[in-house]
Amino acid sequence: MHTANQHSATPRQPLSHTLLESRIIAVLRASDARYLLPAAEVLVEQGIRSMEVTLTTAGGLQAISELRAALPDEVEVGAGTVLSIEDLDAVLDAGAAYVVTPHTDAELIRAAVSRKVPIIPGGLTPTELRTGWAAGASAVKLFPASTVGPQYVKDLHGPFPQMPVIPSGGVGRATAGDWIKVGCPAVSMGGPLLGDALKGGDLAALRERAKQAVESVAAAAQEAGRG
Repeated sequence: MHTANQHSATPRQPLSHTLLESRIIAVLRASDARYLLPAAEVLVEQGIRSMEVTLTTAGGLQAISELRAALPDEVEVGAGTVLSIEDLDAVLDAGAAYVVTPHTDAELIRAAVSRKVPIIPGGLTPTELRTGWAAGASAVKLFPASTVGPQYVKDLHGPFPQMPVIPSGGVGRATAGDWIKVGCPAVSMGGPLLGDALKGGDLAALRERAKQAVESVAAAAQEAGRG
């Protein structure tokens, strides 16, 4: 029989202070990498300090390196859609500060832990999410979050009170704060935040969306007593 102490002793890398303070992971997925830096600079200007470049982005590995070099030191650039240990090593070579997966793979999670890099694996069911946490995840990604809702996280915290859950997939500006209120340390935002900015779209509109998102999660954290 496993004890709570044994579970808490699972080796894992903590989430960064950068992420815990800004509470938003901006998911950057683009078919043309030239739009990444202008969008990222707008996000940083508005207080978003964590960027996830997905490996489905054209030239994703190079984009990670370029963003890491171009953005301020306090900004962390991670890698998303990491599917294998080969992907893991490639993104770490490119300078990724953390890795995100769309699925739960205990072997991949343990590999990240052994390389001392934070990993946030994706899952939807209690079994998937708990499996990721037990394997050493830094937090677990509830994906796709749009299929459930904040109450689901509140329910999960009944049996799994120590498991940090980050929602991803369909988290919008209007709902981001709701996830923070139920105890999520951060939210992951892609399309609802970026809009058309990664297709050469309106950066002024992105600036306004980012401002609203940052204000929403900050107000929610303060209301929840974590501001």
